[in-house]
Amino acid sequence: MDFFTPVVDDPYAYGQIAAANALSDVYAMGGRPLTALNVAAFPMDDLPPKVIARILKGGGAKVREAGCSLVGGHTVRNPEPLYGLSVTGIVSPRRMITNANARPGDALILTKPLGTGIVATAIKRDKAPRALAARAVRGMKQLNTIGALVAEAGLVRAGTDVTGFGLLGHLIHICRSSKVAAVIHSDHVPAIGPGVFDLIAGGCVPGGSRDNLESAARYTTFQDVAEERKILLADAQTSGGLLLCVPRRHVDAVLRILEENNAACAVPIGEILASRHPRIRVS
Repeated sequence: MDFFTPVVDDPYAYGQIAAANALSDVYAMGGRPLTALNVAAFPMDDLPPKVIARILKGGGAKVREAGCSLVGGHTVRNPEPLYGLSVTGIVSPRRMITNANARPGDALILTKPLGTGIVATAIKRDKAPRALAARAVRGMKQLNTIGALVAEAGLVRAGTDVTGFGLLGHLIHICRSSKVAAVIHSDHVPAIGPGVFDLIAGGCVPGGSRDNLESAARYTTFQDVAEERKILLADAQTSGGLLLCVPRRHVDAVLRILEENNAACAVPIGEILASRHPRIRVS
């Protein structure tokens, strides 16, 4: 189950993003969503019914796109809007993706660019360039169906979706669970657009991303990495992509599936290393 407050102004897009974000938890484990329940809280006196309807319609559209059944839900009054889903899915135990099976030599492949937290903060402050905001919204609405495809093909050893803890935070979870380390090549990590770094320079960095970077300092070694790149790697994502640990022999096949299914990006950004200590090196 996952839900959050609005990250964009358009209620329909908000519903789509919140639903895609919740469905991602199933896809990130290589599963297929079967049923979903709406989880909603609205200020009934301040939010017009037509706006609420648009939020729910946006969520319903993503549920249908996922081939999932919306079977009900629950709504309560709340001073601030909240919307999301509780999702039930199915996965083969032999094909399930977890964060505990990464092996030295695995390539790290990212399926969506980073920066949604930064852009969402800029949107709230009315500082986001229109084209950059539109690109971020398209990415956040995109389903992570690719997780089920590569898992069912037996091509991925471990993985996770990249959400509130940022890329570094979620990668260290893989390292700890798998008893390995990792290296990230920061110049290989894509941002939603070059304008993201302008927004960082202008102070559009969410508090959660700054907290993530402070936490990352305990387990990450940065080698000549610019501050704006560090912030991007720690940026708290909304409906982010998947971070996949792929055996070298399967990299080309995974990249081909990503490209055939219009993944927002298909980029190897680093690799898993042998180590007694779960750490990340960023170069």
